[in-house]
Amino acid sequence: MPATDDDTLLPFSLPSICQKKVTAAFDGGLISSDGGVLLLAGVDRQLGLIDTLAAIIPDHRDPALITHTMADILRGRVFAIACGYPDADDLDDLRKDPAFKLACGRLPESGDDLASQPTMSRWENAPDLRTLFRLTRAMVDLWCKSRGRAPKTIRAQDDHPRYRRYRRHRARPSTVVAVQCAL
Repeated sequence: MPATDDDTLLPFSLPSICQKKVTAAFDGGLISSDGGVLLLAGVDRQLGLIDTLAAIIPDHRDPALITHTMADILRGRVFAIACGYPDADDLDDLRKDPAFKLACGRLPESGDDLASQPTMSRWENAPDLRTLFRLTRAMVDLWCKSRGRAPKTIRAQDDHPRYRRYRRHRARPSTVVAVQCAL
């Protein structure tokens, strides 16, 4: 099926990269089995999730030595997990994938590759507990804003049946957290 300029069947347009229109086609060229990552990029663009979360994570790296911004690293990792690649090792292959590069704002042939597995592993181990709480709060706030009318409280429990078998080894009872939505 040849590529066309008619992408009106999608509920939103695919994000343009470097002022170039992106369309979905099945007529060859650089090939990726992860075309759905472009839909995730469109949703992320609407929600602003990754940019919001990246702004919370402190970046203690030397600015003169930074190749990948915090948002670039987080975007690649979130998209990889959402597409079924839970291990950071998968980034060594995905960093050159044309669909992933497009979804992360890079041109498939001439754009820089995404962050590598070692970069991803250093980044995943960097946030402290305070940053993790801030990230959680930001996600709750984004969720509350998406509802139109925020609930009075949100109850989050860590007693999912899948994890109950491990609880006997823990010294503390199940944690319940109540969060107020700030709109």
